[in-house]
Amino acid sequence: EGRRKKEEGRRKKEEGRRKKEEGRRKKEEGRRKKEEGRRKLTDYRLPITDYRLPITMSLQSLSILPKNNQTPTGLLVILHGWGANYYDLFSLASELNLPDYAFEFPDAPFPHPDVPGGKMWYDLQSKDYQGLTESRQILLEWLLSLEGKTGIPLSRTFLSGFSQGGAMILDVGLTLPLAGLISMSGYLHFNPQLSDRALAPILMTHGNLDMVVPLKMAIASREGLQSIGASVEYHEFSGGHEIPRGVIQLIHDFVLKTISNLG
Repeated sequence: EGRRKKEEGRRKKEEGRRKKEEGRRKKEEGRRKKEEGRRKLTDYRLPITDYRLPITMSLQSLSILPKNNQTPTGLLVILHGWGANYYDLFSLASELNLPDYAFEFPDAPFPHPDVPGGKMWYDLQSKDYQGLTESRQILLEWLLSLEGKTGIPLSRTFLSGFSQGGAMILDVGLTLPLAGLISMSGYLHFNPQLSDRALAPILMTHGNLDMVVPLKMAIASREGLQSIGASVEYHEFSGGHEIPRGVIQLIHDFVLKTISNLG
């Protein structure tokens, strides 16, 4: 009887060790599956954007020519904002009611990290605006090449943009002999410096309820541009981060007035 109880004790002890080992195996299996799940999740993350684009890269754009097949009176280049693409503002070509003008809608060079099909001129989520240097150079070279493509000189070209596109046109546009600059809900992402070059006239529009680019940024931008001698026509409207009908009319009038002053 004593031997039987002793044997029974050994069996129970062995059973305990076996269950303990089984518990360790299950725990290890759980860790392995969890790690595998993390690897699979990583596999589906968006690739890290390479901001070191080749200098020879050119922008893709949508082009519209006057329907009358006549030589365009001028050219409007319109840059989209952060997370949009060149289709976003395409309707402005008809809404602006400038049938004698050509239009170019460039696509920003970098894919947006969170918006499928969206683009960006630079990364707003990075502290040092990664991609800005590359975008600035690519946009500048593309603008300088437009006369060869369209036959329209920079002196009859209006550079315009919305939001981040507005920031880009104020940056690059101040370095070029353009007919005019049009910033819609834009901002300055740099400190403008005094220069001997003649500055193109600027139209700025901004909503007083804008929660994306606060109104104070527009006011600071206007004051910064005026401090270097720029001629700024500034308009606030009652609304948010948008391009209302009234702004479209302001752009239409600004373009015609500026072109008429050129003679």
